[in-house]
Amino acid sequence: MEQKKILIITYYWPPAGGPGVQRWLKFAKYLPEFGWNPVIYTPENPSYPLLDESLMKDIPQDLEIIKTNIWEPYQLAEKLNKSNKKFKAGQFDVGKNQSWKSKLSIWVRGNFFIPDARIFWVKPSIKFLEQYLKDNKIDVVVTSGPPHSLHLIGLGLKEKFPDMKWIADFRDPWTEISYYKHLKLTKSSDRKHRQLESAVFKTADITLATSYTDAENFRKSGANAICITNGFDESDASATHNATGENTQEKAFTLSYIGVLEQLRNPENLWKILNELVKENKEFTNHFTLKFAGRIDDKILQSFDNSNLKNHILNLGYISHDKAVQEMAQSNLLLITNFPNESSKGIIPGKIFEYLATGKQIISFGPNEADVSRILSETASGKHFSYEDSEVIKDYILEQFEQWKKGNLLVNTQNIEQFSRRNLSKKLAEILG
Repeated sequence: MEQKKILIITYYWPPAGGPGVQRWLKFAKYLPEFGWNPVIYTPENPSYPLLDESLMKDIPQDLEIIKTNIWEPYQLAEKLNKSNKKFKAGQFDVGKNQSWKSKLSIWVRGNFFIPDARIFWVKPSIKFLEQYLKDNKIDVVVTSGPPHSLHLIGLGLKEKFPDMKWIADFRDPWTEISYYKHLKLTKSSDRKHRQLESAVFKTADITLATSYTDAENFRKSGANAICITNGFDESDASATHNATGENTQEKAFTLSYIGVLEQLRNPENLWKILNELVKENKEFTNHFTLKFAGRIDDKILQSFDNSNLKNHILNLGYISHDKAVQEMAQSNLLLITNFPNESSKGIIPGKIFEYLATGKQIISFGPNEADVSRILSETASGKHFSYEDSEVIKDYILEQFEQWKKGNLLVNTQNIEQFSRRNLSKKLAEILG
């Protein structure tokens, strides 16, 4: 069978770190098994907020990668305000934490760079790829956002090649993402964002969503939307299970958050409950550790300074993906958080699937009836709470602690095979046709 070719236009590619890079890196790894040879188009000189060299090992040796230069205004922005480094990763100071520099930077980001600061790569990329598509037989073109500027590359190419099959992959929503309302947009800027988003939805042959709710919302906006979630890589998971067997009963009862945690997803009610437990329950105090591995907002870390939790925190900082997977395995309870507003119920953070692969219990925070809650329920792997819940959270943590003391925190991996990267790649291949 002759292999077909898929051109994947992505900003994030190793050595970029974080969840944004892994979706298409893993698809590129497994698609050849199902009749598709990927070609990657990515910037030569990107400005990544996080780096992770360990992901380089997942790049197939014979993968064709083409690159062109990109100009980004972030260096200028970071001179104006160091916290602009957060904006590259979609993070914001909010409320009382916002300085005038933060407010100005956010206003500039939302109104001057539409849809985002990678807009300057769009025209050069359309020009370069127009020639590439004339010279090479490509069966499907994929654009992956955010940054949503990359969908404008797809839009431009579709204009030039109307018969080209174009898939717009939305790892996160555009105007429906929680931080959109924090961008301090003028009416005309808001209108432009929405017009561009609508054009992408209506022009792309297929719009991919990473959650069930997002797919439904995209369809309501005129997209031919299909959900393919993120997942876990079996090769990572096997290393996880090896580590799991050695760490079922440690001296510490460890609740871990692995990844990026910004102010908009900060579970303050959880910290309050843990603070109470440390204060009230001597046995819990003697055994409890709150572990962070990743980029945790400084303001969140500072909030623990006057807390009973201060001496129970183990902050590992940003670590490689390989090490992150090991830290998940060496935890007893894994924390995941989402934005509290209802419009975010469709966000499924990518790390939930790696959490699932460990078989450890997951405690989740976000809006009611969230897609995450559905996954936890289907796989019997944890509990989802709202940011208003209190006593039920306390009861759940104590229940897990009691099970840990008895050595009963069993590994559970039922119904998770549907979320393996290989099976998801197979599903994608079927959609590609």
